[in-house]
Amino acid sequence: MNSRKRTKNRRGFTLVEVLASLAIFAIIVPFAMRGATLSANAASVARHRAEAATLGEAKLTDMVIEGTWATEGTQGTFAPDYPNYRWSLQNAQRDPNLTELMLTVTWPEHGQDRSLNMSTMVYAGAAAGGAGTGTGTGGTP
Repeated sequence: MNSRKRTKNRRGFTLVEVLASLAIFAIIVPFAMRGATLSANAASVARHRAEAATLGEAKLTDMVIEGTWATEGTQGTFAPDYPNYRWSLQNAQRDPNLTELMLTVTWPEHGQDRSLNMSTMVYAGAAAGGAGTGTGTGGTP
């Protein structure tokens, strides 16, 4: 009788319960880790795109304000602060007094080159004697 009482008072998990818990754990963990990996990659992409947009807008604005967009060159880097980011500039004459400047910022990410495009229009009218601009952005996945 004494041995029956001891058996009833023991608490714990049976081997079947432990195996079932391990099986469920083995199924759920890979999905949770994949979700964490996707989340980290999305954060990295967002950070790079934000940096590229900031760098590109600053470069394009500087070139327009200083008037060096026609003479400075068509490509470069943002070194030493951002050595992985590169820029390239293309000009397209849209009108005798209107030029479109298209700046592309490129950076490596996950073994591929990613890019973000920005553009602005520069107006150099004879009567106005100045320049006016407007900017827009677009990117590639």
